[in-house]
Amino acid sequence: MRKLAALAVLVSSLSACGGAGENVTPPNPPTPGPAPQLSADLCYLMDTTMGEISLAVDNTHTPVTGNNFASYVDEQFYDQTLFHRVINNFMIQGGGFTTGMVNKPGRAPIVNEANVGFSNLRGTIAMARTNVPNSATSQFFINTLNNPQLDYSASSVGYAVFGQVIAGMEVVDQVSITPTAKQGVYSDVPVVDVVINSVTKISCPAG
Repeated sequence: MRKLAALAVLVSSLSACGGAGENVTPPNPPTPGPAPQLSADLCYLMDTTMGEISLAVDNTHTPVTGNNFASYVDEQFYDQTLFHRVINNFMIQGGGFTTGMVNKPGRAPIVNEANVGFSNLRGTIAMARTNVPNSATSQFFINTLNNPQLDYSASSVGYAVFGQVIAGMEVVDQVSITPTAKQGVYSDVPVVDVVINSVTKISCPAG
């Protein structure tokens, strides 16, 4: 029972800090068959105050989510935002707040593409959202452990994985152990800001 309670707290931590009432209709069971492999259609260099993280985004299987992320990058939306929520042995979340935990509103929410079959494995990047399934905007998180409890299933709408870290996982791990504290109404906020200086498009590795 204690483990289940802890899990519920962690999953609720992926709210995109906007807050919305529970509005979840259980999805249809996943389509049987092998899960697709993440492709590297678009690649990005995320420069942070703790080092560089390279990401590959799958536009083939998650076109809505991939194009959404690409649009925010093209607008330089993520520049000077924070990794504002960090939970060791779970994930690091960013893309929606600037220094002082000032909310940076995103565009209209997108459809949740968690049902394509990707799992929230260590090193994957996925969309944060509120309790409303189709509520993700700009915020994302990087899994620091395998988190299958976040996947789409017959009883859960899941969190949409749309890419993975291809270099710099050691930076992600360092961010994940940075000291945190409560700041106002927000929990698990790094004591020292972890700033995303910029996100820029790069060439994807061959092969």
